[in-house]
Amino acid sequence: MKEGIKLNYKRTFIVGLAFMSICAFWQLYDNVIPLILKNTFHLSDTWSGVIMALDNVIALFLLPLLGALSDRRQTKIGRRMPFILIGTALAVVFMVILPVFDNLYNEREEKGLFIGFLVILGLLLISMALYRSPAVALMPDVTPKPLRSKGNAVINLMGAVGGILYLIISALMFTDKNARNDYQLVFIIIAVIMAVSVAVLFFSVNEPKCVAEVKEYEDAHPEDNLEVKDEATDSTYLPADVKKSLYMILASIALWFMGYNAVTTAFSRYATIEWDMSLSQANLCLTVAMAIAIVSYIPIGELASRIGRKKSIIIGVAVLSACFFAGFLLNYILDGYSPILLVIFSLIGIAWSMINVNSLPMVVEMCKESDIGRYTGYYYTCSMAAQIVTPIISGALLEHVGYWTMFPYGALFVFFALITMSMVKHGDNKPVLPEDRFELLDVDD
Repeated sequence: MKEGIKLNYKRTFIVGLAFMSICAFWQLYDNVIPLILKNTFHLSDTWSGVIMALDNVIALFLLPLLGALSDRRQTKIGRRMPFILIGTALAVVFMVILPVFDNLYNEREEKGLFIGFLVILGLLLISMALYRSPAVALMPDVTPKPLRSKGNAVINLMGAVGGILYLIISALMFTDKNARNDYQLVFIIIAVIMAVSVAVLFFSVNEPKCVAEVKEYEDAHPEDNLEVKDEATDSTYLPADVKKSLYMILASIALWFMGYNAVTTAFSRYATIEWDMSLSQANLCLTVAMAIAIVSYIPIGELASRIGRKKSIIIGVAVLSACFFAGFLLNYILDGYSPILLVIFSLIGIAWSMINVNSLPMVVEMCKESDIGRYTGYYYTCSMAAQIVTPIISGALLEHVGYWTMFPYGALFVFFALITMSMVKHGDNKPVLPEDRFELLDVDD
């Protein structure tokens, strides 16, 4: 850490308002849209799943593209701000319109209303994709490299606030489990939160001025930059070894998401079929993994500050693969629920926390300054592509080979990630215990 340099927490929290609004929306989307598709439009689980996967498909193509476009967009209000403002404005409009189709279809089931709902939903997802990468890239834009872990922690804390805001609002609004819910008001409330959040960001943060300050710092500390200057063209580029590290960690991200997502999405079915467990018992295992991951963030941050991010990720990947392999072995030992599963899933939660706490900051550290938006999009593309592909592949194995394939599938892909992660040589942090606890909360969104 450079002496005298400190994170501007007030500004970073304000920058995080954009991500807070994004997370509030996705919490609403994941909770409400499946209910509308099932209860109003009476779609099967399969078709609901197809529609719910649209956001991942759209993000797969648009996030890197829009991130790259924002990298190269120069305006009086900055590179990222136009995308954030336009994306939010469009999203707010479509959010207010969407539940209208839900209510109208409930009154009269006309095919045109269903088509209208799908069109507005598609436009809403495109609008959200328009500013996700630019919003996430804004933090490293206005934060010097030594402080980006702290900045990323603040951003993700704001994201958690967004998700919690929706959960509180929905808990207060939808108290009657037997009544049909009218979602118009909750969509309007979240839309207002999004609009106000981005308005505060726009009027409080002068993006060009903040970027100029960071550039001044970076120019004064060239040792922090990984790019090399080409004297012939007076341009900079990432050396081949740094690019290799970047490609390897992106491959690792895709691989461990393929393994992890395959297990977490199919475990409830697996447990009820292979181990004759109740759904409650299966969900208990998944809940334990999630809870342990959350409470592990701070101690995992302590560990990473001592041994480095790469070592922490490698330990997490190794433990995760070993836990999945242990689950495969337990398939031949257990014939029902056992407390040992809680131990296994506790270790899974710790391992996943070790991976997520450290992976995104490593990607950002290896990027050229002019490509932060693009590579932020690449990060999300790798994770989302994995979550699109892996349900298809693992689902085919479950159906045509057997449910016993779930744990070996997860263990194998996570093990592949261990191999690619071992080839990453750049993007690590200096193993020094941070004085600021915010850095210990540096977690992926």
